[in-house]
Amino acid sequence: MNAKQAPALEHLTTEAANPASTAIDTLSAVEIVRLMNAEDAKVADAVGAVAESIAAAIDAIVDRMRAGGRLIYLGAGTSGRLGVLDASECPPTFSTPPELVVGLIAGGRDALTRAIEGVEDHPEDGERDLRQVDASSNDVVVGIATSGRTPYVIGGLTYARCVGAFTVGLACNADSELESVSDVLIAPVVGPEVVSGSTRLKAGTATKMVLNMLTTGALVRLGKTYGNVMVDLRATNSKLTARSRRIVSQLAGVDPTDAGRLLAECGGEVKTAIVAHRRTVSPEAARRLLADANGHLRRALDAPEPT
Repeated sequence: MNAKQAPALEHLTTEAANPASTAIDTLSAVEIVRLMNAEDAKVADAVGAVAESIAAAIDAIVDRMRAGGRLIYLGAGTSGRLGVLDASECPPTFSTPPELVVGLIAGGRDALTRAIEGVEDHPEDGERDLRQVDASSNDVVVGIATSGRTPYVIGGLTYARCVGAFTVGLACNADSELESVSDVLIAPVVGPEVVSGSTRLKAGTATKMVLNMLTTGALVRLGKTYGNVMVDLRATNSKLTARSRRIVSQLAGVDPTDAGRLLAECGGEVKTAIVAHRRTVSPEAARRLLADANGHLRRALDAPEPT
């Protein structure tokens, strides 16, 4: 469906009245909670229904990151805030450089904490913001727009395609304008909100779930975990020092004291410490093994002995 055929705002699923909540203002607190919980239970199924599209986006992100590219989120309002949130959580979780996953929101930093009227209505601002971060053919740009028609996002994705970036649209309505500017469209249709049009609710939850999958899926495939353990971290504070010691103790099979010593010898690098002990090599050799394995701990541990 092209942009001219896209449904008018009043016909969007996310704008429709939810028959289950027409009398929500007469309910007790516990009844409201139970109603919302029943509606929220539908979100996971809606996200699961678009699993293949999410996986296709993950594959594209992995390919571009391996070639030195980035993941850039672009959105307005709640959608933009969720993109910025997901981007900001990648460095502490996966020890990624802050520039690897970038979050852009219409209206800039001020829009993170307060609504700024009208900023989503300017497609040229989406292009401007991508220009300012030098978006290029190396990158994946994910345009987040619950309605599927936000001008800021449409303008940004249009520009992203012009420079050769891989574009992903994320909406919560079917047959949206995003489809025409997206290489992959992710559209979990969660249905009408408990409060009509309040897309910070089910649509926001679905968006957060998808963004979690995009970054976690891509970074796991890039070797940021061993099994389900976060191994690509550095001990930069007391909490992370203790966590690093536990991980090295667990995966290298040593006691906590020896784990601390290994970490000290390896500059606080968890993966290096594990490889150095398990392969009985120096920290420098461990780093080479990891580099040859593209940072994957499992591959570095299973690689043939160096000649």
